[in-house]
Amino acid sequence: MKDIMINRRRFIGTLACIGGALALPGVARAMTQAQTVLPLDAAAFHGMRRFAKTPFGEIAYVERGTGAAALFLHGFPLNGFQWRGALPRLSPYRRCIAPDFLGMGFTRVADGQGVGPDDQVAMLVALLDELGVTDVDVVANDSGGAVAQLLMLRYPDRVRSVLLTNCDTEIESPPSAMLPVIALARQGKYVDEWLAPWWKDKALARSSKGIGAMCYADPSHPDDEAIDMYFGPLLSTRRRTALADAYAVALERNALSGTELALQHSRIPVRVVWGRADTIFSPKNADYLDYACGGSRGIRWLEDSKLFWPEERPDVIAEEALRLWNARSSEAEIAS
Repeated sequence: MKDIMINRRRFIGTLACIGGALALPGVARAMTQAQTVLPLDAAAFHGMRRFAKTPFGEIAYVERGTGAAALFLHGFPLNGFQWRGALPRLSPYRRCIAPDFLGMGFTRVADGQGVGPDDQVAMLVALLDELGVTDVDVVANDSGGAVAQLLMLRYPDRVRSVLLTNCDTEIESPPSAMLPVIALARQGKYVDEWLAPWWKDKALARSSKGIGAMCYADPSHPDDEAIDMYFGPLLSTRRRTALADAYAVALERNALSGTELALQHSRIPVRVVWGRADTIFSPKNADYLDYACGGSRGIRWLEDSKLFWPEERPDVIAEEALRLWNARSSEAEIAS
């Protein structure tokens, strides 16, 4: 109870900082402008993609903007294209970097390289080193949220703030909805039996039997272009298919086990924005993060949103990211 009261008092104090940040000249205007920007299409995203050579392989990433860096971590079985709406909204304020995880998207994984959460954390550090980035603001979703938590705990000097959306936590990793996926992936059948039919029949992908109804609130999502961007690479070669299955299998072990105490001791600002209609991750995970994270800046609930709401509502990502970043800057000024 004492810890909860401390968290609440800290959040109340932070609200004052946020209010001050929003009152700064140009901040509120920036949020309004960020809401009107069109998302990048597949052609633009393909054109912006670069590859960074690391010991883990050639890491695909898209970068836009200059200055202090922000790192965007996607969900499963998606890739950096998930952030196509957020990047153009936030690139005027950050050097936005959206990589494809090992085993996902267009990243070319080195022979014998693992694709579990621990591997992803190590890969991200190598990627940041290759790009000359010392520290980042992190924005994450789904399995990317687990990686974000590990990154902030293992490399606290490299993470300035974390914006977490619906994702794994220590108390639900993996969620029960993932168990059939993991079981099929262990047999090497998940990509072939689930993703391949959705790729071939995009209406099926958006139906009650597809990823659409599972993870999106808008029945028109994911659109044809997104389906091609997400599933096409994973079905392009047998090796990529095997790596995608391996990614799912690696989620069976709870990589966040035993992290609560470290989260409580962390003072890295963490803001949670949670789609309450999510059928994959329970809302109790958002409450857990608010309690467990020593730097919690509270929860914002999105009543009708599901797991992949950041793709559907990039305006909310932009709004919350700017608030968090500016509140952190205000706190730093007060502390100094």
